[in-house]
Amino acid sequence: MSVKFTQLQCKEVICVQDGRRLGFISDVLVEVPEGCVCAIVVPGPCRYLGCLGRGEDFLIPWNCVCRIGPDVVLVDVKPEDCRSPRQKKGCCGL
Repeated sequence: MSVKFTQLQCKEVICVQDGRRLGFISDVLVEVPEGCVCAIVVPGPCRYLGCLGRGEDFLIPWNCVCRIGPDVVLVDVKPEDCRSPRQKKGCCGL
C-alpha cells in the first residue's frame, strides 16, 4: 500500500485503546539512509483557547499504526507514552 504525505495530513489519528481523538497528522519522521518511515507526528492539544500555545506533540512510532482508513488513522499506543516536547524555534525560524 502506498500513501502520499499530503493524503496523510488530512487524516485524523484515533487511539484504539480508549477511543481518544489525538488530532491530525502534521509531520512524518523518515530515516534518511534507509528511506523508512519511523514515526508520525501529531501536534499536542491547544492550551487555554489557543492563547498559550500547544502542549507536547504526540510522536507515534510507525509500528503502532494499526490501520489507515479513508479519513482516519487508527493507532494502538497509550497517548501518555508517546509525548514529545515541542521544538522551540530560534530567531531564524529554524
